[in-house]
Amino acid sequence: MKVTASMVGKGWRLIGAAGLAAALSVGAGSAMAQQKKGEAKAAAPAAAAPAANQSAWVKLCEKAPVLIKNKEGKEERADKSICLTHHERLDGNTGMVLVSAAIREVEAQDKKHMMVMVPLGMAIQPGLRAKVYDKAMWDATQKNEKVDDSKLETIKLNFSLCHPAGCTAEIDLTPEIMNKVKVGAGIMVFAINANGQVIAFPVPLNGFATALAGAPIDNTKYSEARKALMQQIALRQQAMIEEYKKKQTEAAPEPKATTQKK
Repeated sequence: MKVTASMVGKGWRLIGAAGLAAALSVGAGSAMAQQKKGEAKAAAPAAAAPAANQSAWVKLCEKAPVLIKNKEGKEERADKSICLTHHERLDGNTGMVLVSAAIREVEAQDKKHMMVMVPLGMAIQPGLRAKVYDKAMWDATQKNEKVDDSKLETIKLNFSLCHPAGCTAEIDLTPEIMNKVKVGAGIMVFAINANGQVIAFPVPLNGFATALAGAPIDNTKYSEARKALMQQIALRQQAMIEEYKKKQTEAAPEPKATTQKK
């Protein structure tokens, strides 16, 4: 498949049109934010486009009950650590998730899962298709250059759940796919919308391998940073509404004066 700028437009370029590409990540234990023209300030570990030395991924872990088999082979519930090495890209005007991806690991289980969520409005039956790009191919897509990825292996993900935020597709990760993801520069995720058009959603992989192998971050601090980011987006929304009302008022014609007849 030849990936073109128009295909990526509704995934990647939509972020630019929205004003802020928020790829939530944590680096050096501090909040980071970049502001360009038309972008909102983000009081969170976020950047419009993660730099090469800034991780686009974050690892989150928590204890939760899961089903395991005991020594007798019977299933029983036990509290195990569940970790998500996670990437999320948000619309800076609305806070809507444009694409998210995660690798799920469960304590004492060798099997890993990849999960990808895209917005509602995509065809369910075809599921998602993904390909891991090397650095040269990834750099070309960022420059809106055509990329021929027909020789790359296609990863097929089937939708498993839809909710108001979007639809999630997942797959059991084989060691071969995991190795490709660890050394790749990005994953291009393809979906088909209601009009039958192929839409590409880019997921950068900078920092993925380090985040996967490293220790999880503090969940509370991450939640607070994300909440602060959403508050900034809400303020931006309000400012845009006020600006729109102001322009509408200024553009409205002044009412003509009328004289009463005696």
